[in-house]
Amino acid sequence: MVGAGTVLNEHDLYASVQAGARFIVSPGLTESISRKALASGIPFLPGIATAGDIMRGLDIGLSRFKFFPAIAAGGIPALRALSSPFPRCRFCPTGGITQENAAEWLALDAVPCVGGSWLVPKGAPDRAAIAAAARKAARLP
Repeated sequence: MVGAGTVLNEHDLYASVQAGARFIVSPGLTESISRKALASGIPFLPGIATAGDIMRGLDIGLSRFKFFPAIAAGGIPALRALSSPFPRCRFCPTGGITQENAAEWLALDAVPCVGGSWLVPKGAPDRAAIAAAARKAARLP
């Protein structure tokens, strides 16, 4: 399933949907893009880093969030603290997640998935390397 990441505004959202994206990921949460994504019916994962962000998302009708930038925002201790008062919310941490630390994040009850740029390094795509990294990531606990 292919989604679009780093969607920053309504134009990016519509262009991504037109290009065939099946889900949308944004580095932050704004009411404008959140409402447009919800109205379009496409799954939307906006970035959050504070309790206020989560509360704004809940007010809009969201309960799934990207925790970004995960390491810079305090890492696992910060997400544990943030998720505690929001038990119905689920988080996909990104930003500093690696093959080596992904399992620690996935061990958190509020974390069903992680995002990591280790899967597709910068530069010309090496499909074999990407496929191998994806297979290895799929075996994470």
